[in-house]
Amino acid sequence: MLPAYTKSHDHKESVDMKSKLYSYWRSSAAFRVRIALNLKGMDYEVIPVHLNKNGGEQLSESYASKNPNRLVPLFEDGEQTIHQSLAIIEYLDEIQAEPALLPKSPIDRAWVRSLAMDIAIDIHPISNLRVLRYLIKQVGASSEIKDAWYQHWIQLGLTSVEQQLSADSRCGKFAFGDQPGLIDICLVPQIFNALSMKMDMRAYPTLMKIFNECMKLPAFIEASWEKQIDGEGPNPSS
Repeated sequence: MLPAYTKSHDHKESVDMKSKLYSYWRSSAAFRVRIALNLKGMDYEVIPVHLNKNGGEQLSESYASKNPNRLVPLFEDGEQTIHQSLAIIEYLDEIQAEPALLPKSPIDRAWVRSLAMDIAIDIHPISNLRVLRYLIKQVGASSEIKDAWYQHWIQLGLTSVEQQLSADSRCGKFAFGDQPGLIDICLVPQIFNALSMKMDMRAYPTLMKIFNECMKLPAFIEASWEKQIDGEGPNPSS
């Protein structure tokens, strides 16, 4: 069971109003936010935005009027909207303190943020859907070159994260201690991507240990690909 959600912020919207998450089942960024919402036990409605159908529903004018970036996720809390997954997650952590997704110590918070950014800012953006589409349609890259590009940047990034976590005593059952938090929220979707590309994960024993612990938890399971209302396939096998 996920923990109950009690709104603690001072917005004037009805406490019965359900927050909305514009999401795509395979979007890593939306996946992060789904995990965070589930860990917090927050009640929310998923609004699917298909990134492939009709040329990409995120590119429509109706969606762009909500999010000019034309990306998912987008989080609506009453009349307020927030884009960018890390900003949404930190907002959730600020309006509901428990369970905390960031540690209390400033130096530990900075360390956790840095690892999360290694994944969400350095690895993910250069291997996401619009970049891969550009490689094929505009640069003329073959599928083989596109796949090599994808795996190169993921391998480079995961190697760095593996080295950092395996050498740091703050890493426990999860990336920071024995409770899941921001690093784990970012790590799991990225490993889903790697597994979907049939990457050899034996070089990342620490990351896979953390991944397997996360995937025992309802918050991660319910946020996963195959559990989404717009899901079109199973989770990748490890």
